[in-house]
Amino acid sequence: MKDEISKKRKIKIALLNTLVYLSAGIMILMLAGIIGYIFYRGLPELSLEFLTSAPSLVNDTVGVLPNILNTVYIILITLVIVLPLGVGAAIYLNEYAKNKRLVKIIESATETLSGIPSIIYGLVGMLIFVQFCSLGTSLIAGALTLVIMTLPTIIRTTQESLKTIPNSYREGSLALGAGKWHMIRTVVLPSAVDGIVTGCILSVGRIIGESAALLFTAGMANNLFYIFESFLPKKAGSTLTVALYMYAKERGEFEIAFTIALILMLLTFIINLSAKLAGRALRKRKEK
Repeated sequence: MKDEISKKRKIKIALLNTLVYLSAGIMILMLAGIIGYIFYRGLPELSLEFLTSAPSLVNDTVGVLPNILNTVYIILITLVIVLPLGVGAAIYLNEYAKNKRLVKIIESATETLSGIPSIIYGLVGMLIFVQFCSLGTSLIAGALTLVIMTLPTIIRTTQESLKTIPNSYREGSLALGAGKWHMIRTVVLPSAVDGIVTGCILSVGRIIGESAALLFTAGMANNLFYIFESFLPKKAGSTLTVALYMYAKERGEFEIAFTIALILMLLTFIINLSAKLAGRALRKRKEK
């Protein structure tokens, strides 16, 4: 009897392992196929001139330099605003808030906000930042809209990371005479770096991939700005995703669209790698 049960269990385990490996293999092949196809279609058009020039009908040039800079500007502005707000809110909810019922309501609200379609955020951003705040169609209006979109992600990932830190760390620090803020700053936050970096990477991914909300708030202009000009109202500019949409959908220039997709993929990889290296450096600094 035991031998029969053991055989059945081995068959089930073998079947499950086969399904897992098969699923993983299919996903890897699909991912490799998508990446390979993007490289195949986009690499022939990729050149230094394409990366360092602006599109112009007068000069008959095609380039994505304004779109690359606008994408970087929006990422920087959004992260500068959303990281302090999101991490601060997570610290308050996890370390200071006494009303657990209120905390659960806020957690439920942030989870709901994470699932709202981006087009709705775009409409809200257009009504509040573009019209009511008189910022006009601008990079700063787009960045503020993305702050609202990515704030729930930062809050939830940071909060979940803070919850994984053992209470013994906090109790030991307080027992040695450290104040609560000193304990949070020197013990809790360094231990939660992984969660904060994860939230940052997820937010950057959503920022880079966003187009619907930015069509309403940041505009479609291919303007070149200095970084400080990007904070000014009525400075419209399109990001790489908006440019990809325009070339693919409006103009039908699919080769250029695939090249922009390739640049987006490489830019995402570089930013995520930089975030991971920064997190690793912070962990090493903490260990020292």
